Amino acid sequence: MAPRLIRGYSARMADGDHDLTHLPDLRQKPQHGPVRSRRPIYQDLLPPCNHACPAGEPIQGWLDHAQAGRYREAWSLLVQANPFPAIHGRVCYHPCESSCNRTRLDGAVSIHSVERFLGDMALAEGWPLPAGAPPSGQSVLVVGAGPSGLSAAYHLRRLGHDVLVRDAGPVAGGMMHFGIPAYRLPRAVLDAEVQRLVDMGVRFEFTHKVTDLEAEWQEGGFAAVFLAVGAHIGKRAGIPARDAGRMLDALAFLKDVEAGAPPKLGRRVAIYGGGNTAMDAARTAVRLGHEPLIIYRRDRDHMPAHAEEADDALEEGVKIHWLRSITAMEGDALTVEVMALDDKGRPRGTGVFETIEADALILALGHDTDTGFLKTVAGVTLADDGSVIVDAAMMTGRAGLFAGGDMIPAERTVTYATGHGRRAATHIDAWLRQQAYHAPAVQEIATFEKLHLWFYTDVSHRPQPRLGAEDRKGTFGEVVAGLTEPEAQHEAARCLSCGTCFECDGCYAACPEDAVIKLGPGRRYEYDYTKCTGCAVCFEQCPCHAISMVREPDAQ
Repeated sequence: MAPRLIRGYSARMADGDHDLTHLPDLRQKPQHGPVRSRRPIYQDLLPPCNHACPAGEPIQGWLDHAQAGRYREAWSLLVQANPFPAIHGRVCYHPCESSCNRTRLDGAVSIHSVERFLGDMALAEGWPLPAGAPPSGQSVLVVGAGPSGLSAAYHLRRLGHDVLVRDAGPVAGGMMHFGIPAYRLPRAVLDAEVQRLVDMGVRFEFTHKVTDLEAEWQEGGFAAVFLAVGAHIGKRAGIPARDAGRMLDALAFLKDVEAGAPPKLGRRVAIYGGGNTAMDAARTAVRLGHEPLIIYRRDRDHMPAHAEEADDALEEGVKIHWLRSITAMEGDALTVEVMALDDKGRPRGTGVFETIEADALILALGHDTDTGFLKTVAGVTLADDGSVIVDAAMMTGRAGLFAGGDMIPAERTVTYATGHGRRAATHIDAWLRQQAYHAPAVQEIATFEKLHLWFYTDVSHRPQPRLGAEDRKGTFGEVVAGLTEPEAQHEAARCLSCGTCFECDGCYAACPEDAVIKLGPGRRYEYDYTKCTGCAVCFEQCPCHAISMVREPDAQ
């Protein structure tokens, strides 16, 4: 097995190839008396990265394969949860990295960059998605070909069901295609990962807007339906304007650019909003030769856009006016009111007004979902904003009708939507088989405080190469490049293996009673409790907390 760089050192894991001179002298007399009151057990905890992943990926597991150079095994494990690693390695905002225990040391493992490396390698090598279960004889209709619908289609197909995806657009991808610019997600990558679903038997019908759901449900003979129509209706701001034609929605703007028909906006373009869509619109405007200015009513600390998106926009020359709210648009000027934040971070008008020159205004104030076609479906309940209410099984009040993605109350990102699709597929499968799905119990999380890092040196991550800010302007070429194989393997090896035994032999070397038995590579260890005194030396040295101490049943 390849060297592993966790905790800043290299430890050979092959049997018989261990240098254990670095271990502290733990061969001491038991501290718990002649009668053992507790015993050690091997018990894996939940890595915090796994816990934080909205798509449910077994991150620590596939990182372990990747650091050892077992790339296909890593990819195969990853796609059991998420069939789009090349996409997510580019567009996911990686909450897994925010939860990574290594942030407490020298910086998080760059999980998304290793995921992208595996996804790109799989596309280059032509690895097919894993085969599914035998045919169930049941068919499911998926309405919407965005990330949630595509994820549900994949998992339903793997569970043996026939799947038909209908979408009002001309291609698959939803917001991934029309809302995320190509400089972040090249269309060839998106199309290639979607094509794998076609190859495994998922059927698609495009330019098909579902207006009478019940009729299509019955006429198609579907056993269940999953709704994932997304949120494509731009929110209006109620800004008085004499020329409303110079005011447009951010998503409509991005769609027009994607279609090769960008609107004529003039030189100075204002973007109203502070989310990721506002950043995408502004950065797209830069590439079209405009001078974009973002206007946002709060400050940088309260901006909903992810920090890296705002940093990239500023780097590319986008200007941002913080604490400003647009009150009117007339001619080539915007009237804005200066705002101030109260003690709860809410913006309040100050009565001070300014004029900002702008030839056009792009509204990036969020989007609602078009659920009007559901008003005639008995049992479906809609929230005030039009989103669909679902239960814990992601089913609506109409039996057999499930929903997910941006059309239900939840965080709206590609990764959350992908996770919704997976969860919904699991519940749909159970419902079709007339079974009750019981989610596994949540494991204890291996937090940083539980780790025993008895030595550590800095092994900082390798940043992904990026185009310079000036080189990005005027082109929709990809800004961020992928890692090389040595870089990806190095980054994966930075994983601390939190909560999961990686056979470092620390417990085996530390036990003063020789009570730890090696079972061979990949099989870990077991205890000889006739020798074990419960001294907890093995527990105290286990770097990743894969050993727990439990009380003996008859202990006082």
